[in-house]
Amino acid sequence: VCLGLRLEAALSMLFFAVVSLWPAQCVGLFVTDAAIIAEGVRYLRVIRFTFPFFAVTTVLLGAMRSVETVSLALKVSVVSLVTNCVINYILIFGRFGAPELGVKGAAYATLTSRAVEFLVSVIYCRLIDKKLRLKFKDIFSVKRNYIADFIRSGVPLMLSNISWGVAMSVQAAILGRLGASGIAASSIAQTLFQCTSVVAYATGDAARVMTGMAVGEGDMKKVRSGAKTMQLMFLIIGVLTSFVLFLVRKPIISVYNASAETAELANVFVLILCVTAIGTAYEMPCLTGIVSGGGDTNFVFFNDIIFMWCIVLPLSALSAFYFRFPPAVTFALLKADQILKCFVAAVKVNRFKWVKVLTR
Repeated sequence: VCLGLRLEAALSMLFFAVVSLWPAQCVGLFVTDAAIIAEGVRYLRVIRFTFPFFAVTTVLLGAMRSVETVSLALKVSVVSLVTNCVINYILIFGRFGAPELGVKGAAYATLTSRAVEFLVSVIYCRLIDKKLRLKFKDIFSVKRNYIADFIRSGVPLMLSNISWGVAMSVQAAILGRLGASGIAASSIAQTLFQCTSVVAYATGDAARVMTGMAVGEGDMKKVRSGAKTMQLMFLIIGVLTSFVLFLVRKPIISVYNASAETAELANVFVLILCVTAIGTAYEMPCLTGIVSGGGDTNFVFFNDIIFMWCIVLPLSALSAFYFRFPPAVTFALLKADQILKCFVAAVKVNRFKWVKVLTR
């Protein structure tokens, strides 16, 4: 945990420095419209202060989940959500006598909610938790053998997540060059998808902890039965997510103050996500949950590199910039890996060659 805290702190400060020195250039990676870049810079100048808070909170909540204190993350999320929504409403629109700050108000709301998350997490882990019993001095005293373990098992996961984060940025950059309607439609579709797919992502976290516990206990019967049961659950969750997404798409899209062109494009994007949602709900928790939790962290990294960087992004870039296919085709290509990875996940998980004991 302390290694993670030190690494996260260093990375968060690196990103803080980059967006502080080159804010317009960072926003310009995703969009070309000068007005949008100007608003993005206003947002970024405030949001950069959330990086250290978010880094520490992420590590602490991840540590608590790993020792089965899962309720803390839920409570922190609820408090953060309420804080964020309330301050967003007040500062974006200038309610209750507050100034109308627009995008900058949204940034202040996020900064406040991240600070609240940070305080709650630190106070709980330092004063209430009885499992890890973290102390501030522990951060500065890490044994060398733990560093070797962390590098061997943790770095592939870290690189996988970095690769995924950069890939999402490249995807955003590709979509950001499809015009204002493409940007707005993608934003609506992705937000709607995130709201309905949160259960699928949560099952990945749960699968990682449960699989790691079973492997650590050395109970292969439990590992096998758990993996097979969870795969069925993932598929059921995927079908339900897709069904809900299909039902709510038009009512939710109509809430946005979007043009007819943007609304229609958002509807098409959501229909594409209705298909890929089933794949996401299966492959993501299988690979980042079961396989990673079982100790085979290298496979997830190389699998992401192959599918994202060698297949999805090149084809999507060709679609958008060379062949100039309609935005819907480019969007579908950007999400194609969610289906393709399912075949790899099904074979990998059911061979059970991913079981690797990491404990000493």
